[in-house]
Amino acid sequence: MAVVAELSSPSYTKATRLNSSQLSLSSNHLSYLRRKSFRPNTRPRNVTVSCSITSDQVQAPIAVPAAEPKSKTECYGVFCLTYDLRAEEETKAWKKLINIAVSGAAGMISNHLLFKLASGEVFGPDQPIALKLLGSERSFQALEGVAMELEDSLYPLLREVSIGIDPYEVFQDAEWALLIGAKPRGPGMERAGLLDINGQIFAEQGKALNAVASRNVKVIVVGNPCNTNTLICLKNAPNIPAKNFHALTRLDENRAKCQLALKAGVFYDKVSNMTIWGNHSTTQVPDFLNARINGLPVKEVIKDRKWLEEEFTETIQKRGGVLIKKWGRSSAASTAVSIADAIKSLVTPTPEGDWFSSAVHTNGNPYGIAEDTVFSMPCRSKGDGDYELVKDVIFDDYLLKRITKTEAELLAEKRCVAHLIGEGIAFCDLPEDTMLPGEM
Repeated sequence: MAVVAELSSPSYTKATRLNSSQLSLSSNHLSYLRRKSFRPNTRPRNVTVSCSITSDQVQAPIAVPAAEPKSKTECYGVFCLTYDLRAEEETKAWKKLINIAVSGAAGMISNHLLFKLASGEVFGPDQPIALKLLGSERSFQALEGVAMELEDSLYPLLREVSIGIDPYEVFQDAEWALLIGAKPRGPGMERAGLLDINGQIFAEQGKALNAVASRNVKVIVVGNPCNTNTLICLKNAPNIPAKNFHALTRLDENRAKCQLALKAGVFYDKVSNMTIWGNHSTTQVPDFLNARINGLPVKEVIKDRKWLEEEFTETIQKRGGVLIKKWGRSSAASTAVSIADAIKSLVTPTPEGDWFSSAVHTNGNPYGIAEDTVFSMPCRSKGDGDYELVKDVIFDDYLLKRITKTEAELLAEKRCVAHLIGEGIAFCDLPEDTMLPGEM
C-alpha cells in the first residue's frame, strides 16, 4: 500500500532540496518518506542477545559507513506550493535552518513537544526548523495525522516536515536527535529484559546516527532506561563525540524545585542550583545540599533535615510512579516541558552562578564517579549547545553514600548490556529491581 497517494493536480509540484545557503529563504516543504526495506550494506541487523548469554563471540560495535544520499520524495498538501520568500521582510533576519529528528513522534510526549519546537519557543523566534519524525509500521498513520496537525497550525518557522520508519532516512543530516520512543515495561517483565529490548533499539539508532547524522549532532535520550540507553547509543556512534549525548533528568530537577518551593513557601523560580545525581530511577539523588532558595543554601531556609533526607528525597524518586497511579499513564506534558527546558539550557547561556542537571558521559568528571557511564551531574553552558561540568560543589557523607548507591546501579546496568556496547559477555546482577519513573 502506498504511504501517500500522489497528487496529480497541476498546482502541486515536487519539492526539491535546496543547498544550505538557501534553506532559510526556501518555502515550507512537507515531505513523507516512503517505507523502504533495510539494505544489507547500510543497515546491519542487530543480533538478539539475552542478558544471560555466555557466548564469547560478542564483538565491539562497528561504525556503519555513511549511507548514500536519499532523493527527495513527493511533497504533500499546501507545502507542495513553492514561494519565493527572498523578498519577505520577516525572513531576512532568520538563522540557517536546523534539522531536528524525533523518534516516538506519534506518542503522547511528542504530541506536546513538537508544537513547542515548531512555535519557536525552544530555539527562538528567528530559528527556522525542519522536523524529521520517526515512527513504526504500526504508528505510521498516526504520524501522518501529526504531520497534518503541524501543517494546519501555520507555524511560519516550520519549513519542512518529513516522516518515516527508517532511522537511516529520518536521521539524515540531523543536528538534534530527540530519542523518545522506547518499549514500556510490561506486566511480569524483569528490569534486565527491558534493558535488553530497549538497548537493541538504541544500538540501532546509534548506528544510524553515526552513519547519516551531522558529525556534531546533539542527542537527548528520553526512552527508559534512559541513562543506559544513552550509553548504548553513544557506544554505537563512535564518530560522534560522546559528550554530545544526554539522558533526560531535567524532569526530576523540575520536580525537585517544585517540592522545595512548596516547603519554603516561595515560587519555584526562587530555587536554583538544583542537581539530580545519578540514574533516572528510584536511586536518583536530588541534591538539597548544594541547592539554593533565594540565593541561600536550602538547609538554611528549610531547617528540617529529616524532611529533606526522607520525605523530599523519596517524593522525587517516586513521583513518576505516583503520577501514573493518579493519572492512569506516565507523564507526557511535563516530560515534554522538561525536554524543551533541557534544550534551552544548552542553547541559552546559563545564568551566572547557577547550573542545570543532565545525565552525560562521565569520562574526565571531577567528582570521582566511575568513568564510562552516563550519570546525571551539574552542568553549565555558554549557549552554544555544549556544556561543562560544575566544579564548585560540596559533598557530605549523606550525599556521597547515595551517589555511591546510584553509581552501583548504573554499573550493574552496564554489565547487563555488555553485548550491546562491545564489552563481551552480558551478565545481569542488578542490586534490586528498582522501577524507573514512568516505565510501568
